[in-house]
Amino acid sequence: MGAKKGAFETVLGTGWARLRGQVARMTRREDAEDLLHEAWVGIAERQVDAANSAALLARSAANLGIDAYRRERRFAATTGADTMRVAETIVDLHPLQDEMLIARHRLERLRLGVAQLSPRTREIFLMHRLDGRKYREIAQDLGISQSAVEKHIAKAMGHLTDWMEHW
Repeated sequence: MGAKKGAFETVLGTGWARLRGQVARMTRREDAEDLLHEAWVGIAERQVDAANSAALLARSAANLGIDAYRRERRFAATTGADTMRVAETIVDLHPLQDEMLIARHRLERLRLGVAQLSPRTREIFLMHRLDGRKYREIAQDLGISQSAVEKHIAKAMGHLTDWMEHW
């Protein structure tokens, strides 16, 4: 029992994030963390001893994901299209008011940070980020080297990252 517990504790301590990513890739589901946790509980309840505990957890979680996918498909098939249309009309996909307010404040903060850049750095940054222009195009239009453009962009990004972080 001690060896088994140690192997699974190692997975918990060092490999959980890696396993979660593996399960997410295997199942293509957003609930990989939940699947992994459910697999962990199931294995712990059955007191299974495994030579490769990480592989057992990943496979168990993937199987749970497959089962969930099948249940969801079965439910969708039995509820019919009318129920799905009703559900789609009920769901409000618009952001909440507080989310909109926070986004507006962040945008205003970003605008103030961009305004603090030197005129040349601001021009180059906006040409790249807003107009979607490549460094080489900006360099040709402004008659400067591509390296200078890169330095202006790096300077702007560094400033804006610090500006937004300490908000």
